[in-house]
Amino acid sequence: MSKSQLLQSGMSTPRAPAAIDTTDGRSRAVVDAVLPVVDGGRFAVKRVAGDTVRITAHVFTDGHDAPRVMLQWWKDGDPNRHELAMKLRYNDEWLGDFVPPTIGLYHYTVVAWVDAFESWRHELERRVDADDIRLAARVGATEIAAAAERASGGDREALAGWAKALEAGAADPDMEVAALKALALDDDLGATAGRHPDRSLETRFAAELPLIVDRERAACSSWYELFPRSAGDEPGRHGTFKDVETRLPMIAAMGFDVLYFPPIHPIGREQRKGRNNALVTEPGDVGSPWAIGAAEGGHKDILPALGTAADFRHLVAAAKDHGLEVALDIAFQCAPDHPYVKAHPKWFRWRPDGSVQYAENPPKKYQDIYPFNFESEDWEGLWSELKSVFDHWIAEGVTIFRVDNPHTKSFAFWEWAIGEVKREHPGTIFLAEAFTRPKVMHRLAKLGFSQSYTYFTWRNSKEELTEYFTELSQGPGVEYFRPNPWPNTPDILHAQLQGGEEAMFKARLVLAATLAANYGIYGPAFELLEHLPRNPGSEEYLDSEKYQLRHWDWSPEAGLRPFITRVNKIRREQPALRGNRSLKFLDIDNDQLIAYSKESEDGTNVVVTVVNLDPRNTQSGNLTLKPYDIGVPDDQPFQMHDLLSDQRFTWSGQSHYVMLEPHRVPAHILLVRRRVRDERDFDYYV
Repeated sequence: MSKSQLLQSGMSTPRAPAAIDTTDGRSRAVVDAVLPVVDGGRFAVKRVAGDTVRITAHVFTDGHDAPRVMLQWWKDGDPNRHELAMKLRYNDEWLGDFVPPTIGLYHYTVVAWVDAFESWRHELERRVDADDIRLAARVGATEIAAAAERASGGDREALAGWAKALEAGAADPDMEVAALKALALDDDLGATAGRHPDRSLETRFAAELPLIVDRERAACSSWYELFPRSAGDEPGRHGTFKDVETRLPMIAAMGFDVLYFPPIHPIGREQRKGRNNALVTEPGDVGSPWAIGAAEGGHKDILPALGTAADFRHLVAAAKDHGLEVALDIAFQCAPDHPYVKAHPKWFRWRPDGSVQYAENPPKKYQDIYPFNFESEDWEGLWSELKSVFDHWIAEGVTIFRVDNPHTKSFAFWEWAIGEVKREHPGTIFLAEAFTRPKVMHRLAKLGFSQSYTYFTWRNSKEELTEYFTELSQGPGVEYFRPNPWPNTPDILHAQLQGGEEAMFKARLVLAATLAANYGIYGPAFELLEHLPRNPGSEEYLDSEKYQLRHWDWSPEAGLRPFITRVNKIRREQPALRGNRSLKFLDIDNDQLIAYSKESEDGTNVVVTVVNLDPRNTQSGNLTLKPYDIGVPDDQPFQMHDLLSDQRFTWSGQSHYVMLEPHRVPAHILLVRRRVRDERDFDYYV
């Protein structure tokens, strides 16, 4: 595969708009902007199949003539373009909607022209002088006759007759001016003329803007991370895929829909890390799954202790039967004994002493991991091989991937690889595990990653949470950056969780699950309140599952499992929680309480969440919630149904008292129920 083929075979993206997009100097319509747009059309806006895509265009022309504006959209590769008229809102802003029915890559743009016929009608409506009206009728007859020439069939005949009638009426001194004007402004005939405009001088927006349409799980999902090797019943025994199958009913019953595994490949023996990241291993140490590759194979192979390829395929099918999709970790790095190191030495950085440069993130050192060199002379071969890793696992039934540290790999590679994979398999979902600088995280999302990890773990105060999630739900990134917050990961045990308070674990879960439509937890560590750090001040777990087998309590009622089940059930049943754009933070006069609302697209489903950020003390405050803002008349009471506790509260007015005891339930997830009256004059809430 040549360099040019590699660069040209990825997802097509438009060039930045030119300064002038006019093919004829007489074209007077100006398409000044089309929104939404990401970096001038360099990157794609993201939506879900069946979503209404709302397009705004800034269009105007000189003078007082009327522009006509059309929205065009089409699926990539489809020669047929859908076209619909946009409607003027105000201030030269035009609106149009379309609904992409299936997943894939789409494009949209806007065309406009000065509509001579509509301009004439608009001027005629304001004319009152008889001579002006007669003259204008003759002008209109000319425009209508031209439209007739562009028409055919019945439309052509109707327009030609209308033009002749106007011409004759204008020349007939006995015809009343009011009747002549009424004839000229006939709405039905006007609609007929509107179907045959003169578009020879139309202006086209300078870019065909890309739109990635994903399946719903890209926008709304709940992830459960599980190490298969720790799925067994007996302490010290290495778990298998068959053991994982026995866990599927519990995980599905908890309400998760994505079951995510760390790497399942052979683990290197050279430089293998011991327990708690020790440099020296002891007999029986299993190593880190992220140190990929050994004599048994590499990224397309399975650690024999987990089972066979057939066992894995059986697990994927069994998970699907439980409503779960299996997601795999893709970590593009190698253990020192990975077959790639000998077969493709050019793919790595070699030091002067003849050794390969291992991975580092000072002060952390990963002696058991070799990063790829994306500046290799054989970069084409490297790209092709890495992309084939995705192809292999897609063939095994996996279409969701969590990508480890994508910000340490070539951005150009990701744009090409993700574009190629989604072109061939448009339902594939990519989650970027990139805890790095904001601009880098956003670049990865623009390049094609479907979801992104966030800074949620380190946003703990009311002010921090409010500022951050307002940015995520209302900022420019809302068009392409889908946040996926996690309260914990195998790498991150935040200080807030190190106290082991159940109330804090519950509060962080509710925040992650209701602030964003995608979220995940690393279990069973989370629901069993795993909280001991390796060292004081460290965010790493003591006895981390990354380096050793762990034995967990798998009983369905253990730890927070019933609470998590309740929260995930609420997420599934409330449409308001399945999106991000409607998030609004509410005033509450206590910095230890945070409150926010979400509503469904049609406004019928409104959920208000209140969380006590203090895990030890009862907190109370007055919450401001205006009835009008939730579709309730100001003079009517409404009911707030706490979906966590099943309590119901009747509220009225704008100020509402809230109290949360953390040792009971540290949060409210409140469904707004409006009062209605039935045919028997009975009041009830829905």
